Amino acid sequence: MENQDKSGRTNILDKVPEFYLLYGFESESSAISSVERLMNEFEAHEGEEEKILRQYREVAGETKNPLVKTLLQLIISDEEKHRALMHSMLSTLKGDLTWTKPEDAIRGLYDLGEAKEKLLAVTEAFIRLEKEGLKESKALIKESKGYHHGVFALFCRCMIADTEKHIDILEFLRQRLKEA
Repeated sequence: MENQDKSGRTNILDKVPEFYLLYGFESESSAISSVERLMNEFEAHEGEEEKILRQYREVAGETKNPLVKTLLQLIISDEEKHRALMHSMLSTLKGDLTWTKPEDAIRGLYDLGEAKEKLLAVTEAFIRLEKEGLKESKALIKESKGYHHGVFALFCRCMIADTEKHIDILEFLRQRLKEA
């Protein structure tokens, strides 16, 4: 059914319902677009990340135990990266919505020129190095089992998770470079 405003005129947007989907609205009745909703989610998550980060820093600053401090510092480093990523994604969405280019927005791979091939070669080399490091870290888990109540094995598993993440990032980059 077509919506009418107070003067009895029909809302022109209702005659072209695809407009709503084209501009990121889930339906005619959506109050905000999916982009705005995602921005709101990112903002809320960014705020939560900041609170959690503060708590981790507080506990790490109070502890005298070097192992506890090291473990918490590993988490703090990750949380700082998460917060920075969240902020960049939020800036990108805000820029998209306002047609601006915030300095910390994430943009695609454009206009690489001669650097593209060099970047692609370096990315391939990094992928090989990371995969070799992955094998080595897996071997270290076996060798370090039992040392210091398993903390060395934990650190090796953390390095493996990071290495797998690095490979994922590099493979994503390689694919985008090939497409650019």
